[in-house]
Amino acid sequence: MTNAVIRFEGVEKTYPSRAGTAAVPALTDVNLTVPEAAIVGVIGRSGAGKSTLIRLVNGLEAPTSGRVVVDGTDITALSEPGLREARRSIGMIFQHFNLLARRTAYQNVALPLEIAGVSAREIKARVEPLLDLVGLADKRDRYPAELSGGQKQRVGIARALATRPRVLLSDEATSALDPETTNQILALLRKVNAELKLTVLLITHEMAVIKAVADRVAVLDGGRIVEEGRTFELFARPQHPTTRSFISAITGANLPPHLADRIQAAPIPGGQAVLRIVFTGAHATDPVLSRVSRLLSIDLNIIQAQVDDIAGEPFGVIVVSLPGDAATLGAVTAAIERLGLATEVIGYVS
Repeated sequence: MTNAVIRFEGVEKTYPSRAGTAAVPALTDVNLTVPEAAIVGVIGRSGAGKSTLIRLVNGLEAPTSGRVVVDGTDITALSEPGLREARRSIGMIFQHFNLLARRTAYQNVALPLEIAGVSAREIKARVEPLLDLVGLADKRDRYPAELSGGQKQRVGIARALATRPRVLLSDEATSALDPETTNQILALLRKVNAELKLTVLLITHEMAVIKAVADRVAVLDGGRIVEEGRTFELFARPQHPTTRSFISAITGANLPPHLADRIQAAPIPGGQAVLRIVFTGAHATDPVLSRVSRLLSIDLNIIQAQVDDIAGEPFGVIVVSLPGDAATLGAVTAAIERLGLATEVIGYVS
């Protein structure tokens, strides 16, 4: 792994108790690295601790214990003046844009530079290329009320880049956008990451966002990171139930309702086994089922199939049914796994 630009080292965050209430643990023993120039996603449900985690990076929250290191600087050890200086290298984009209504797109992007005392000439030299980068050169004099949601978020991204940060934080940046606009903003984040070699940490509750842009992903559940690794590897072989839950709808791993209602965990005499097969990498388009059917003279009934692209690599899931006796099931799974594919017996139906 390349150099880590962000490191969480044994981070704990507990919010103190109020009158009559217990203390609230938000994060527990969080250890996470964000490699240089990577896009790392943190996914979790509401209340998992995502917002707390990202606010620790720019010092808006302080950990109860542990360290948060950004670009070699221990954020947790800084004074308020030190934090203000560190935040210049940390850009942030927000779910609800946070634009000033009485400032134009140009003026909103220029705001952090004005606060930093940059000259008008230098502001122009920075802001105009940024507006062009995010595709809003022709909207520079428009006010937020005159812009669409996607355009507002583009202004927010340009503003976050104005101070030439090393790190870009994205706090549910696409949650308020429609699917088409979401895809456009995610493509822009990928472009910014590639062209500026910017390290991006994004939090989301949507696995589709992770699938579209993240190189790596950490799954947060109850304040703990329960699984972490390359995005493709987590999609291909999720280990934790929370990860499987997030991934299932994206990869077509959810069973049709008429089948899910009937499935049982134990074999059924004379019944069918339901088998999930994961096709990855070079094998994603191989005619594996036809090979296995011919080799073993067994009919495999396709229940569900989906081929997709995860982090730039082909990825497919096929759910099949086949005779559920141990000998047949064992022969089929062994043949498929010899071809380099992963299998999982989901259950049995009559």
